Amino acid sequence: MSLSEVERFFYLEGGACLGKKVNQFDEIYSHLQEILAGMKYGSITLVVQDGVVVQIEKNEKLRIK
Repeated sequence: MSLSEVERFFYLEGGACLGKKVNQFDEIYSHLQEILAGMKYGSITLVVQDGVVVQIEKNEKLRIK
C-alpha cells in the first residue's frame, strides 16, 4: 500500500485522522514503517476505538526451511 493509499484510508474512510486527530497519522505511520522494516512474515492489526487507532498488534511468523 503506498503512502497516498494509506492517507486516503485514514482521511476518507473515517480512520484516525479526522478533525483534531490528524497528528496521530504521523505517529501511526512511523510505527508501521519501523515494524515493517524488521519483519519478514506475519501480520499487523490496527485496533480502532471510536475512529481512533488505540493499539497496533504485530504477529510475526518464523519460517523454518
